[in-house]
Amino acid sequence: MDSMEKPWLAHYNEAVPHTLTYQEAPLFQFLDDAADSHPNKRAVIFQNTTIRYKQLRELSERVAANLRAEGIQPGDRVAVMLPNLPQTIIAFWGILKAGAVAVMTNPLYMDKEIVHQMRDSQSRALVTLDLLWPKLEPLKDHLGIEKYFITRISEALSFPLNLLYDFNSKRSGVSRSIPFDGRSVLPWKHLLQGKKRFSIALEKPKETLAILQYTGGTTGVSKGVLLTHANLHVNIQQILPTLRHASSGANTFLALLPYFHVYGLSTCLCLPTAVAATIVPYPRFAPLDVLKGIQKYRATILPGAPSIYIALLQQKNLGGFDLTSLRLCISGSAPMPVEYLKKFADITGARIIEGYGLSEASPITHLNPILKANKPGSIGIPLPDTEARIVDMETGSLSVPAGCPGELIIRGPQVASGYWNRPDETAGAFRNGWLYTGDIAVMDENGYFSIIDRKKDMIVVGGYNVYPREIDEVLHEHPLVKEAVSVGIPHPTRGETIKAYIVPIKGAQLAKEDIIAHCRKRLANYKIPRQVEFRDELPKTTVGKILRRALLADEQQKSLSAASKKTGAL
Repeated sequence: MDSMEKPWLAHYNEAVPHTLTYQEAPLFQFLDDAADSHPNKRAVIFQNTTIRYKQLRELSERVAANLRAEGIQPGDRVAVMLPNLPQTIIAFWGILKAGAVAVMTNPLYMDKEIVHQMRDSQSRALVTLDLLWPKLEPLKDHLGIEKYFITRISEALSFPLNLLYDFNSKRSGVSRSIPFDGRSVLPWKHLLQGKKRFSIALEKPKETLAILQYTGGTTGVSKGVLLTHANLHVNIQQILPTLRHASSGANTFLALLPYFHVYGLSTCLCLPTAVAATIVPYPRFAPLDVLKGIQKYRATILPGAPSIYIALLQQKNLGGFDLTSLRLCISGSAPMPVEYLKKFADITGARIIEGYGLSEASPITHLNPILKANKPGSIGIPLPDTEARIVDMETGSLSVPAGCPGELIIRGPQVASGYWNRPDETAGAFRNGWLYTGDIAVMDENGYFSIIDRKKDMIVVGGYNVYPREIDEVLHEHPLVKEAVSVGIPHPTRGETIKAYIVPIKGAQLAKEDIIAHCRKRLANYKIPRQVEFRDELPKTTVGKILRRALLADEQQKSLSAASKKTGAL
């Protein structure tokens, strides 16, 4: 690809080079650099607990030493199944410093998902929470885990909140008794004991796995993406020049996005460490707590997802909080309705920069420039040394002209080598050096990219291709719609027909006819939803991505039930 095929280069901020010289280092070099240059700076604030960078490195290296003492060897997988807590941060860096591979696991997973991820990754140890033990203990014989290290929320707190938390937990019946046996079930403090520290001398960061990042499973069974220290370290180096205008100086990140998701791990843990910022982790998202946190901690950077920003906008007392400390809000994981982008900027004065990424790319590949044109609704332009093309959806080999939809493919140093133990899946997604994302996108003449939809989500109505994103944008423009999504459901003659799922704003009176009339003014006839269902909420992933497949599964179940009743009647 020559410069004529990279129109986005003309739209880089002046300080952003077209190509970078990368430091080849382990991912934990960011922690070491921060601890060396800012030893007494606050690294983590959680309630009444503060951990400084010098202390964070020491705690992580104690964890590394104790993992090694428990038999964990370089390349072994160690799972972390925790909400966002200081222990999660310490465990993550400790696992990497031990030379092991971190397997970040969703604490909300159900039995089948836990068994799949533990067995597929062949994790030898698991760091988890006492509150999750009742779910894990019955699965012990199926997981293959040799060592469980179990922590409590109170261990993230300092006196007197730690004692108050334990007291209230016991009084309310939430407290869990853990059968520590000194062999396979051990307390978290076991990983912090002693004064011995360890940090592996990593010689080949390009070849050494840092994490097995499991995909969300929104389009099939969850797969482990092979992300090396170099993949993740390089990606942060690619991001920093683009964000330098906003990230220079002292920064405080609100860590709302879960660390078990690669977007949260990158923007709420690795990125703030790279700029020696203060991290304020949130174990769960509560809009009012976030608004209070922005004001209390004078937060400067807020990575989020559309559902987070929409929820903040819907707080009645939003205007009562001082949000002027915010310099930058980053939105990813799902498309942000343009109406909400404008509304957030108008109300808070802070701009949301949309970007794009995926687990297979460590994860970020595109960002809107901060100082140049920020095109609402687009994912922006590729990061330095990141090539992106739009190719035809049939063969995946022919580039399509600007403005025409096709599949987005990506090439760059942050792209993974493939999937863990899945050669067929790897061959399908990683072809000739390019990552085939499965997302339908367009590139305009200036090199800005916009995601239209997932390739697998495209609806075919009477032979016409319909992209749900276009319909979703129109639905969100209705003043009484809080959330909306459209899906294609089978139709006997048209192939598929469009159904809209709507969550009205609280107290609103909406009818199917209102939605269809609204769409009729803005969409071609074949794009108009023929069915409308109102719901109190929509199924989502933990980072706010609406699960179309869950809605489709509901429709399939309804069809099966209807067919069963019809058969019974006959």
